[in-house]
Amino acid sequence: MTETSAARFYEDLADDYHRLYADWDASLRRQGAALDALVGPEPATVLDCSCGIGTQAVGLALRGHRVVGTDLSPRAAARAAREAARRGAVLRTAAADMRRLPFPVGGFDAVVCADNSLPHLLTEADVRAALAEMRRVLRPGGLLLVSTRPYDELLRDRPASTPPQVHQEAGGGGRTVGFQLWHWHDDGEHYDLEHFQLLPEPGTGGADGAGEEWRVRVRRATYWALGRDRLAALAAGAGFTGARWRFPEETGFFQPLLVARAA
Repeated sequence: MTETSAARFYEDLADDYHRLYADWDASLRRQGAALDALVGPEPATVLDCSCGIGTQAVGLALRGHRVVGTDLSPRAAARAAREAARRGAVLRTAAADMRRLPFPVGGFDAVVCADNSLPHLLTEADVRAALAEMRRVLRPGGLLLVSTRPYDELLRDRPASTPPQVHQEAGGGGRTVGFQLWHWHDDGEHYDLEHFQLLPEPGTGGADGAGEEWRVRVRRATYWALGRDRLAALAAGAGFTGARWRFPEETGFFQPLLVARAA
C-alpha cells in the first residue's frame, strides 16, 4: 500500500472508527490495561506509532504513561488528542509515517504498533525500515509491542470475509453494521480488503431500528499477511532481541503481540 492510499483509508475512517467496536470506550480501557501490564507499573515514555483515533494510546495515557501518538492520517491523530482530552488524559499527537519517525535517538521506553498496522507495509524493505525506526527511537533495552491479525491461521484458511458486527450508538442512536471482504492475491500472502459500513439514515426506522434506511460506505486497503516467524526474524534483523509471541488468552489483548527488546 502506498503512503497516499493508506492515509486516505484512515482519513476517511477517522470519524467512524469507533463504530468498529461494540463499545469503543470499554475497548480503549481494556486494551490500555492489557498493554500496561506488559509495559510495567512505573510510568513510561511510550510512542504509539500507529495511534489511529487513540484506542491504545489513550488507554495507556489513562494508566499514567507519558504517551506520544503518531499516525499517517492527520485527521485520526487529531481525533486521538481530542479523545484523550475528553477523558482527562494528556496525549501529544502528530501525523507521521512509521518509516520516518520525527524523533531523536533513544527517546522512548516503549514503542507500540498495534491493530494490524504494520502489515499495511507490503514489502520486506518497508517493514525493515519501520522496525529500524522503532529501534532507533527506543532506548537500549526498550520494549517493542507489535500486534497483527493471527496470520499463521489465516494463511491456512484464506477467508473471503469477516462476520458482520453491529454497533449500537450510545443514547439510543441508530445501529451500524460493518463487515469486510478479502480478495487474496495470487502470491497467497497479500490481500485487498474492502471494508463496508452500513450507517442508518437520520430520521428513518423505529426505536428498535426496524425499517431503517441505510447508506453504505466502502473503504479499500491492501495488507501483507505476515506470518509470525517471518515478522520475528525481521524484528531480529532490525536490532531487537528476545522476540516472542504472546497470545490473547495470556495477555487479554485482542490480537497476538510480538514482544521484543531493543538490543
